[in-house]
Amino acid sequence: MSSTTCVVVWVSCGSKLENITTTTHQKSVVKCSNNNNDKIRFTSISSAAVAAASVPSRSSEEKVYEVVLKQAALVREQRKRRTIEIDDDFMTNLHLLNAAYDRCGQVCAEYAKTFFLGTQLMTEERRKAIWAIYVWCRRTDELVDGPNASHITPTALDRWEQRLNDVFQGRPYDMFDAALSHTVSNYPVDIQPFKDMIEGMRMDLRKSRYNNFDELYLYCYYVAGTVGLMSVPVMGIAPDSNSSTETIYNAALALGIANQLTNILRDVGEDARRGRIYLPQDELAQAGLSEEDIFNGKVTDKWRNFMKGQIKRARIFFDEAEKGVSELNSASRWPVWASLLLYRQILDSIEANDYNNFTKRAYVGQAKKLFSLPAAYAKAFLGPPKLTKMIMR
Repeated sequence: MSSTTCVVVWVSCGSKLENITTTTHQKSVVKCSNNNNDKIRFTSISSAAVAAASVPSRSSEEKVYEVVLKQAALVREQRKRRTIEIDDDFMTNLHLLNAAYDRCGQVCAEYAKTFFLGTQLMTEERRKAIWAIYVWCRRTDELVDGPNASHITPTALDRWEQRLNDVFQGRPYDMFDAALSHTVSNYPVDIQPFKDMIEGMRMDLRKSRYNNFDELYLYCYYVAGTVGLMSVPVMGIAPDSNSSTETIYNAALALGIANQLTNILRDVGEDARRGRIYLPQDELAQAGLSEEDIFNGKVTDKWRNFMKGQIKRARIFFDEAEKGVSELNSASRWPVWASLLLYRQILDSIEANDYNNFTKRAYVGQAKKLFSLPAAYAKAFLGPPKLTKMIMR
C-alpha cells in the first residue's frame, strides 16, 4: 500500500521496513469536512442505526463504529480467550516463546526506534505483547508494500488470513506467529481488526482511486485505525479513568485515521508516480483540480487551498485522538504521545514546504524529534491540563 509507509501501534512509529515476512450505545463520531470554513460536525449514531447492519447506505463511520463497540465490550468484560491445549514447541517451550518475543523486540527496535524506546516504560508483559502486534502489522503491510509486493495476489492474502485464524486458535506457523498467538490468548483482543487490516491490503490490490472521503475513511480504518483497536487491550486503560471504553477506543481509531491521512498527504507525489491517488475525487473536483494536475505535480493556488482543507481535517482527527491518550495506563502513554506529536509535525512540514508534496518530502528533523520526546513524556505523566498550568505560571 503505497501510502502506508509505516504501520502504527496506536499508531505510528517508524519508517519503511525491509521485508521481514518469514449495541446499543449512542456515540458521536467525527465527521470532517474539507471546507476551510466548516466547523467540526458530529453525527450521533443511534442504536437503531447500529442495528441496521444490512442497510447499504450506512456510512463508513457507522460500519467501523460497530467494530469499536465490540472491542470496547471485550475490554470492559476483561474476557480472556480460551486456552487451547496444543503440542507445539513454540507455545509449550518457555525458552522458545521468550526468544520469539525477543525477536519481535529486535524488529521494533530496528525499525521503530522512538516507539521502542517508549515501550521500555511498560510492564514486561505488555511490552512484549505490543511488540508482537507491531511485527504482525508490519508483516501484513509488507505483503503489498514490500519488495515482493508485485507477486502478491488475492489468493496469497486469503492464505494469510487463514494463517491468522490458525494463530488465534493457537496454531502458530513460526516464532512471530507464536508471540502473537500467546498475546491474543492473554488479552481481550478480537480477531476482527486483524481481518480488517488484511481487507485493507485487498483494497490496495484492486483500488487506486477513492470517490469521496467516506470511501477513504474506510480505507484509513482498515490499514491504520485497526491497530489502535488491537493495541488498547494490551496498553490498558488507567484505573482512575472516567471515560467510557468506547470513548477511548474512538480516540485510538481517530489517531490511526489521522496518521494515515498524514501519510497520504505526505506521499502524494510518490503515490502519483505509481499511478495512485489517495485523495477524495469529489473534493478535488470541487477545488477545480483534476488527476492530470496531480500527475503534473505543479503547486498552484488551487492546490494550496485544497491542501489546507485536507490538513485541517487531519488535525481534527489528531485533536480527537488526544482525548483518549491520557486515559491509557500511565506506563503506556509515552510512546503514544510521542508518535502523535511527531506525526502531527509532518503536517507542519508540508505547510513549510509551501504545500509542495509532489517533489519535496515532508519530514521531522532529528532535532525536533529529540525535542518532542521530553514533551511527550511530560504529557504522558502530567497530562495536558497540568502541563499547561505549569507553563502558564
